[in-house]
Amino acid sequence: VELVQSGGGLAQAGESLRLSCKASGFSFDIYPVAWFRQVPGKERERVSCINVNEGQTFYSDSVRGRFTISRDRDKNTVSLQMDDLKPEDTGIYTCAAPAFDPTCETQNWEMEGQGTPVTVSS
Repeated sequence: VELVQSGGGLAQAGESLRLSCKASGFSFDIYPVAWFRQVPGKERERVSCINVNEGQTFYSDSVRGRFTISRDRDKNTVSLQMDDLKPEDTGIYTCAAPAFDPTCETQNWEMEGQGTPVTVSS
């Protein structure tokens, strides 16, 4: 059971990147999935989450309107499309899912991916 991330990397301000998180060993279908961003010296921020009901998505104020989270059930993957990137989007992005709680409201994210660095230059 693991979450395997791909994507990310380097971009200039205004460009786009895409992150993917693939579940291995279990089905993502019954889990909410979130993306977190960690910047040194700052609290980890939950930038987006998608509930089991795909119509329910959540975004932090810092990324709303620029990032889009989506679920591909066939590929057992959740992706984060990041458009109009800004230097302040730089950080380590980690996908996560709760082991027990069924919604994005949970504070417990027991399953995490390996983390992917995103660097945005101005």
